[in-house]
Amino acid sequence: MDASKDALSFYTVSLSSSEPDAGMMVESPKRDRTLVFSPSNNGLAIVSNAQESVALTMTLPGATESMFVWTDNTTAFIAVPSVPIAGQASPGGVGGVNISSGAITATLGIPGARFLVPSPDGSKILVISDSANAVTLLDPSLITTGNPLTPISGTFDKPVGAVFSADGSKAYVLNCGPECGGIAASVAVVDMNTSAIQGTAISVPGGATVALLQGTSLFVAGTPSAPANDCSGVTPATAATSCGRLTVVDTVALTPATPVTISDGYHDQMQMGANSQLFVGSRNCTNINISGGEVRGCLSILNTGTGGGVTAPPDNGNVTAIEPIPNRNVVYVCEGGALRIYDTTTDKLQTTPEQPNVVGQAIDVKVVDF
Repeated sequence: MDASKDALSFYTVSLSSSEPDAGMMVESPKRDRTLVFSPSNNGLAIVSNAQESVALTMTLPGATESMFVWTDNTTAFIAVPSVPIAGQASPGGVGGVNISSGAITATLGIPGARFLVPSPDGSKILVISDSANAVTLLDPSLITTGNPLTPISGTFDKPVGAVFSADGSKAYVLNCGPECGGIAASVAVVDMNTSAIQGTAISVPGGATVALLQGTSLFVAGTPSAPANDCSGVTPATAATSCGRLTVVDTVALTPATPVTISDGYHDQMQMGANSQLFVGSRNCTNINISGGEVRGCLSILNTGTGGGVTAPPDNGNVTAIEPIPNRNVVYVCEGGALRIYDTTTDKLQTTPEQPNVVGQAIDVKVVDF
């Protein structure tokens, strides 16, 4: 796809033999390689972006929802919550893989390891284990020279994600709470110098499953339990009976603002597009499709610049990827298996050129170069 013109390319990279249901993708720091995961066979393909071909393939020991390529542009860290580890009572671990050779360079046992969040400079990695209510600090520099793992002290409640401050000194850990079978949704502030929770977690009754930090504002999305998930007061009115919430947390005062109503579901996608348009996506939301009437799905767009309200675009289906295109007023979104292009000046689907017709199910989208 030529993202400068929104035009489909005639070239494709075939993954059918090794990745029967290619989905999640991750770019290397230099954007010279793309990692593609296939959940049906736990296959991992490394694609050479310059050559537009598969460089190598391998099979992971279990499914993953989180992986990234480290700052060396060679080592991929992959969380596999189901992998058995010798001498460890519960499964779960983080693997290091050389994406040039496919060699396993490290296997670190961490019960329930599910999500990985690297610090801005890559010197620290937070390993989040929701099933174990635990967060572990991984120091890549100590993998071969000492003990690279340090448990973060404090109490967590079904943690599912984290966002680092720009300088890497703090991490804001998202406690999913009741939406994930826990007690209370909140944001725990972790001091990375002491590897401990700082003070009391910030209560976020609207839910906390995904977040994005812009300056001192932490945008947090989730779906609260009934009756707090009502849709009353939404403009325009909706036929949906369950709605999510977006809460802005002031990271200086450590206080949450009044939440804003958005589409419901489990929110795991959030990106800031051009013109201060915040795109929030979820899965398993309440889809509305009334013939001649309201149509809405799992995507919400918020104008954070002027506070102009929330737009629920007329489309159905899970939002599985959101990718703003640099230096352009467009955002690519995978929703309901289709690739959509939104204009951030109108928060509507772009009409010129027309929407792309991608063959197969569009699950993920990434900018390779710009």
